[in-house]
Amino acid sequence: MKRILIIFLIVAAAGTGYYLTTRVSIERIELTSPENLAMNESVKVVLSREESIYVRFWKDGSSEKFRTRPTPRAKEHDIRLLLLNPDTKYHFQVVIDKIFDISSSEMSFHTMKQSPWLEHNWIKEDRPHDASALGGGMVMLCNARLPGYIAMVDGRGAVRWYWQIDDIGVRAATLTPRGTLLAMLRPPVRDVIDDTPKEEADSLRVLKKPTRRGALGFAGGTEVAEIDLTGKMLWRINMDTVDGGRHKIIHHDVRMDKNGNIVLLTRNKKLFDMSKIGGTGTDTLGGDGILVMDRHGRKIWEWDVWNEWDTDHDPFLKEFAYDRFHMNALNFASDSNFLVSVAIEDQIWKVNRVTGKVMWKLGKNGNFKMDSSYFFSFQHSVHINPYGNLMVFDNSLWKKQSGAVSFELDTINWTATPKIHAMLPRSKYTSRMGSAYVLPNDNLLQCSSKTGTVMVTDQQGKILWELNNYFVPYRAEYIPSQAWAPFLEKE
Repeated sequence: MKRILIIFLIVAAAGTGYYLTTRVSIERIELTSPENLAMNESVKVVLSREESIYVRFWKDGSSEKFRTRPTPRAKEHDIRLLLLNPDTKYHFQVVIDKIFDISSSEMSFHTMKQSPWLEHNWIKEDRPHDASALGGGMVMLCNARLPGYIAMVDGRGAVRWYWQIDDIGVRAATLTPRGTLLAMLRPPVRDVIDDTPKEEADSLRVLKKPTRRGALGFAGGTEVAEIDLTGKMLWRINMDTVDGGRHKIIHHDVRMDKNGNIVLLTRNKKLFDMSKIGGTGTDTLGGDGILVMDRHGRKIWEWDVWNEWDTDHDPFLKEFAYDRFHMNALNFASDSNFLVSVAIEDQIWKVNRVTGKVMWKLGKNGNFKMDSSYFFSFQHSVHINPYGNLMVFDNSLWKKQSGAVSFELDTINWTATPKIHAMLPRSKYTSRMGSAYVLPNDNLLQCSSKTGTVMVTDQQGKILWELNNYFVPYRAEYIPSQAWAPFLEKE
């Protein structure tokens, strides 16, 4: 939808003397709804000369006003009004940013009705739905089927931000240090999945893990893209073009480091003589690695788990040859070294980002002394939480009860002390995928992927708010209200 206002008028600040020396006119204002989205309005402004401008806008009947950030000086401007409500009347003014601001007359527009494909009963009244439990931010979800999309949903269950890509799915996205979104893209195909954990056991030989027998895996990806919060895709890289096509598959996770480089998990293979461990012939082992590249796809650094692993003395290599480690999450330690979730080992590893050496292992048979009742299993979404503690989503294959757990790590005495243990009801058990994060209000955002449920809980696991999904979310991340500071602010 396009709305054009052509204005041939002089606008000026109060004060005749100032007006005589700063004459400027707004020659054209054009309003469009990019991608026909109801919550996003583009205001294109043409001036008679180069100036910096911003737009003041407010909802009809509301005293709360917002303003966009001033633009660089130019004659032509394209300003995005974000987080709008569908089917709502708004008023706005174009303001020329001077010592004494010069404002246009008041104008208005009406946002479109919500797109039918975004209408969904995200909140069910018969389930916990206290919107204040989420705080002032939004939940970011990704859809890996066609069309792929990223959606942000607020505490009342309204989609407030949306980005779509038609030719590929979006497996996961994360907020970058640059205030953009980094997305892992995947074709909408699915490998064979064995997703039936066996009875409780304390041995990898007995407990069958829910791993993938294909190369891509349900949570794999083939491309990476960066999107800004106006919905503009800044770049897109197909992994076939990186390092001679050696890293075709992203295994589960992609992140941006503080230097703006892209860090991702890869599927690394190794030819191995299986007769060394009781097998026959040469086979291809499936493993994992870390790749660091710039935003043009140029390799900076890589790490291969097989360089740090004793294959000749591995009692489980034969059974898990096709996916020995199943690293399913990547993040950064407080000192910028890497944290990886090694699902098959039920461990978190810290990997030195320079030498590639494994610095320590947390979990069962790891380097830290810890109460065995707090051992996690097939965990996801490793990160350092706001309290400085290591946090994961414990899928807990043995106990069949998933939830958020965190540990205070002492690398002098080598102890891991449980700090958060917020297990979800057994009805929310998910044997794979999932995530857990601490919100700014100290509640927890938890995602039970297989049940299609995103929840806010307290730190004991009590559900305070529940989002009803119609697809399986790989994980759910929180987007704080501060993320929009580069684009708008309250007046």
